[in-house]
Amino acid sequence: MDKDHRAAKRLKELHAAAVEHLRIGELLKAQSRVKEALKLDAESAESMHLMAAVEAAAGRADRAIEWASRALRKDAQPVYLATLGNALASAGRLDEALRVFDKAVQLKPSEAVLWQQMGDVLIQARRNGEALLCFRRAVELDSAHADAAYKAGHLLHVAGEVAEALTYLNHSLSLRPDNALALHTRALALNSLGRIGEAAADCRLAIQLDPKNADTLGNLGALLGAQGHFEEALSFFDRSLKIKPNAGKAIVGRASVLAELGRVEEAMSAYKRSAAILSEHARSIWNLALLQMLTGDFNRGLKGMQARWDVPGLPNGYPPLPGPKWIGDGDIADKTLLVCADEGLGDAIQLVRYVPLLADRGARVALVVPDALWPLCSKMEGVAQCLRGSSGARLPPFDLHCPLSNLPLIFGTRLETIPAAASYLPQPSEERVEVWESRLGPRIQSRVGLVWSGNPKHLNDHNRSIPFRMLTGLLDDCDRVSFVSLQKDVRSNDQVDLLARTDVYDAAQYLTDFAETAALISCLDLVITVDTSVAHLAAALGKPTWILLPFMPDYRWLLHREDSPWYPTVRLFRQTETREYGSVIERVSRELRKRSFSPI
Repeated sequence: MDKDHRAAKRLKELHAAAVEHLRIGELLKAQSRVKEALKLDAESAESMHLMAAVEAAAGRADRAIEWASRALRKDAQPVYLATLGNALASAGRLDEALRVFDKAVQLKPSEAVLWQQMGDVLIQARRNGEALLCFRRAVELDSAHADAAYKAGHLLHVAGEVAEALTYLNHSLSLRPDNALALHTRALALNSLGRIGEAAADCRLAIQLDPKNADTLGNLGALLGAQGHFEEALSFFDRSLKIKPNAGKAIVGRASVLAELGRVEEAMSAYKRSAAILSEHARSIWNLALLQMLTGDFNRGLKGMQARWDVPGLPNGYPPLPGPKWIGDGDIADKTLLVCADEGLGDAIQLVRYVPLLADRGARVALVVPDALWPLCSKMEGVAQCLRGSSGARLPPFDLHCPLSNLPLIFGTRLETIPAAASYLPQPSEERVEVWESRLGPRIQSRVGLVWSGNPKHLNDHNRSIPFRMLTGLLDDCDRVSFVSLQKDVRSNDQVDLLARTDVYDAAQYLTDFAETAALISCLDLVITVDTSVAHLAAALGKPTWILLPFMPDYRWLLHREDSPWYPTVRLFRQTETREYGSVIERVSRELRKRSFSPI
């Protein structure tokens, strides 16, 4: 009896020693203890199970399966089933692994670890919805299960359930604040909610814990770029690419930051590299094309911009249409060509200049434009029929169709061949102009229109728009000018400041469409505006237009020039490297004071 007792005690000691060696990764020592245990009792199910654990830790899945199966024949313990299930999963036998885990959770449904491990296998099987249920169940059973909470948060974030994802991730990090992966995932979730500062802080913490994680380094670079910290962003992209040289997202992010820094040639090289690496390379080609256009290389740029049709998630306003798409090939004389505005309002205003050229080729042009532009474009030269884009109007019969944005390429446009008439939009009716003259009152001094913000949903709005209060110095310095707000939609944070200025005529209530805005512009001497659709409208009407531009402007404004080949009456006021509009507005104010006392 004493001998049996001593043997049982020794077996228990060997098992405990093997478990400890496994925990700290000493596999040979663990294996030695298990072998000794099996010599002591060859029929011990626990010894067989521990040998399975050793083989699994050593990456020998087939042998782990064999030992775990032997242990289960002796004793069908849920933990033995879990070891077998994990070994089967490692061998790629996922269906078998899941059947084993099903049995394990049936035997012991209150064991959180079993649910978590089954969730891991379900992720391998790409069954994320079921995996999420398992991780949720694990957290319900054991609220201290940090790993299951993290994995639930990760899957919820992938599924787009960001608010609930944050709940799980916050819980996981409250239990284990040193989990770099959880911090990184929470950063991604916070970023998707627009909480960029918090996201960047989480990335920094994650990098402190795991400084060699290329993905986290790259994502911090992207977040810093979004905050305008371009130099620091570049350093993190460089660190990421040093670890993972072919990380496509980091290459693209680095290219974007280089462009923002004005290092355009380097940015173009980076986009070329990312286009060669990424399987989905359309965005890189498109971004490269925008830079080529910015530098005046219309030959390459216009061709590259065709990649926009293949960029996932890029807004595409071109409807699915029957019949052949015209790409500039073939005779269009005596044919009805349906031309659809497919980008923004400003783009449409800029590009309708090409419509008369189509008519010159003998085409009957049916033009589809946004509703707000219809009153203007319906009277354009060369437009046989104009349709409202969002009204659901029935399309007329047509022979061919074409996106408006393709016309510069079709006509082989180069800097020196841009069709740049001083005014190509129809002038407003005399009746509308008279109404506006009556509203504005007697012309005692020069009239200047103002636009300070554009579409708040525009991806680059934070660089293009400014708060109204930034114009205070301009308004105060030029007191012999009558200012008129052309701002159709005044943002809530600008309302109070605008109302306080009795020297600015607010026309918003009357600006029902672009024809009304055009009529008002015709009553002015000058328009001062940020880069928005009204800038294009004023310039297309031939009105002197001063445009305030960010350091890295939209491609159409090119680089290092004060004029525009698209619009003869435009003058460009660019940000310097300081990237602030204060000095830009000071320059505008100085120039306006020079002209305030003479006809503009």
